[in-house]
Amino acid sequence: MADYLKIAKATDLQGRDRFLYRALEILPAFLMWATFIILILFSWLKPVWVAFFIIAFDVYWLLLVLYLSLHLISAYARLKKNKKIDWQEKCQTLDPAKKNWRDFYHLVILPAYKESDEVIRTSIESIRKDGYPLDRVILVLAVEERGGSEMKQRCQKIAADYKDTFHNFFLAIHPDGLAGELKGKGANQAWAARAVKQAIIDPQNIDYDKIIVSVFDIDTIVNSGYFYRLTHAFLTVDNPHRTSYQPVPVYHNNLWEAPLVARVSATSNSFWQMMQQIRQEKLATYSSHSMSWRALVDIDFWSTNMVSEDSRIFWHCFCQFNGDYKVEPLYFPVSMDVCMDKTSSKTMFNLYKQQRRWGWGVENVPYLMFNIFKRWDKMPKRKSISRILVQIYGFHSWATNAIIIAGIGWLPLFIGGDSFNATVLSGNLPYITRMLMTLAMSGLVISAIISTLLLPKRPKGHSIIKFFSMIIQWIFLPIIIVIFGSFPALESQTRLALGGKWRIGFWVTPKER
Repeated sequence: MADYLKIAKATDLQGRDRFLYRALEILPAFLMWATFIILILFSWLKPVWVAFFIIAFDVYWLLLVLYLSLHLISAYARLKKNKKIDWQEKCQTLDPAKKNWRDFYHLVILPAYKESDEVIRTSIESIRKDGYPLDRVILVLAVEERGGSEMKQRCQKIAADYKDTFHNFFLAIHPDGLAGELKGKGANQAWAARAVKQAIIDPQNIDYDKIIVSVFDIDTIVNSGYFYRLTHAFLTVDNPHRTSYQPVPVYHNNLWEAPLVARVSATSNSFWQMMQQIRQEKLATYSSHSMSWRALVDIDFWSTNMVSEDSRIFWHCFCQFNGDYKVEPLYFPVSMDVCMDKTSSKTMFNLYKQQRRWGWGVENVPYLMFNIFKRWDKMPKRKSISRILVQIYGFHSWATNAIIIAGIGWLPLFIGGDSFNATVLSGNLPYITRMLMTLAMSGLVISAIISTLLLPKRPKGHSIIKFFSMIIQWIFLPIIIVIFGSFPALESQTRLALGGKWRIGFWVTPKER
């Protein structure tokens, strides 16, 4: 049974299991392309049907925008509230006889590849300045051997500089070319976790139940008080060892320097993560997050053979513990880098590849469905089905919704024929669509307001004009979500269905500031 929880693709299996998993890999792309083909075909054969569907879909989109906008406002309010709370004091008010926060260690793993000293040291410095007792922090810098000798030497220098700062500063060098591993972050951090367990945790007899492990992308900068907030959440949830802890990623490190398209895309992602914190039943781990060391050891660490390790760890735990696993939203920010390169053209290219990698999270759909099926007698039925439907719907809408609104929704007017174009419905369709989409623009106004409220202080050298451009930029969102939202998701799902050489590997986003 445990072997099923470490699979990454259909070719890891044999016989009927392999056939079933392969069919599940094809399912998301099948649903996506079937939607497009049916709408295009019916725009020609049954344009009236499609016209009514488009109107209904536009109404649904309007209501969804309003619904999510309310969630965004609520999440923003909770985020601002939590940033003002003294979480150290909150931890101190807990009964020390039952929940003594001073007993807990924070193990922080920072996977690195070829990033600059500035990126790595800024992340480490933010942890040092967080305010949590440093003698209770074990920091692991997990470096890829394939990053080269120069990277290794720089990281050794960093380790020497910080060797006396934390309880331990551990440098883990992940060997290249290990059998069965995909070159990616999951394999790196799994190696680092096992290494620090053998070198520090077990020799020092540190209680597994009193270690909270955080895995941060190397560009992650924690806001002061993060580890107190995390500790308080760990000590107050119902079952801390069956819970992951998710902060809100805000892309502020280089926001003022990044090109417009990259800024809007990154901020939109932050908003989506904020809204997901309100909808806890839909929340899965993403990017930088934290969890119990006990749970991590119980599942034998991260999978080493797949791309989307940040979300896979949640689904692995969800299945391993028979549905008894959740994500606790922290409503607390960590700051990360907007995708940026030396030129705008390179930035656009990298942004697309970053979004495609995120879209590759669709590989968790067959994983989740297959493992729930294999453990059906142990899993909570309603919760399991709900989780499956949420994942299918999420990836399907990611790939299709924007394209339907921007393009396919107009097809009945062009290929519906003379008989359709002579109808009142044909004449009213553009008017109704424009009216509904104009009302939906209220979501852009709310996004612009909240993004402005969240903006970091304007750095020297950036004019007030740049500030206003941060507001006006939101008018480009409809175009951006098609090119850097739907298209990468469409490609990822199609590649998953094709399999073999079409599968994507882990791609490291360049870090430029």
